[in-house]
Amino acid sequence: MRLSLLCAALIGLAPAAHADEITVFAAASLKTALDEIAAEWQKNHDDTVVISYAGSSKLAQQIQEGAPADIFISASTDWMDEVEKSGDIDTATRTDLLGNTLVLVGTGKPAAQDVTALPTLLEGGKLAMALVDSVPAGQYGKQALEKLNLWSRVEPHVAQAENVRAALKLVATGEAPLGIVYGSDAVAEPGVGVVGTFPTDSHDAIVYPGAVTKAADTPQAAAFLGSLKESSAKAVFESQGFTVLP
Repeated sequence: MRLSLLCAALIGLAPAAHADEITVFAAASLKTALDEIAAEWQKNHDDTVVISYAGSSKLAQQIQEGAPADIFISASTDWMDEVEKSGDIDTATRTDLLGNTLVLVGTGKPAAQDVTALPTLLEGGKLAMALVDSVPAGQYGKQALEKLNLWSRVEPHVAQAENVRAALKLVATGEAPLGIVYGSDAVAEPGVGVVGTFPTDSHDAIVYPGAVTKAADTPQAAAFLGSLKESSAKAVFESQGFTVLP
């Protein structure tokens, strides 16, 4: 009797099951959608999801330098390729998650225009873009402007921001009358409106790959990445303007 009571007491003192912390490095454009999905995940799991948002180039470099990320979600295949080449992701977990569009936005509710009219629309003002040589949104934007023979005319007016959400903020606050961001960013920010959409053949396909890193120290990382393919996550992504890839 005493032995059984002692065992019961010891069981009562046993520590609770360890909850994992899943660290996600994700492209800045994913913030609105991924925050919602992570919050829903945490309602049904003991794990905590901690997300660090920045430009894909910066995140890739941090992972290569040993930053403790469990999952990397990039806004371009190029930066995922870089961390794969350096051996920093589990290639078996790599998957293409989302697609997006590239749009020209203006403050408030601007009238719809042809994007080729951009130089005239600027009227000497600034054009907000993410870093054009390293951040995917900026790279796609520069590609589109070059394809449409507009880059040389607007380059002197470009105000480069650290990532696409920072570029979006410049337009939302009125610091730049126009900006080039993703379609999903325009959905996420009520302070801007879409002026026009860049043709899909004017830039590389916008693809968001995700993968578990080699340094991941939680078994739940793969489960969280896999959950981004589930119907509930798909609904959130689509409501935020992303295209969910098969």
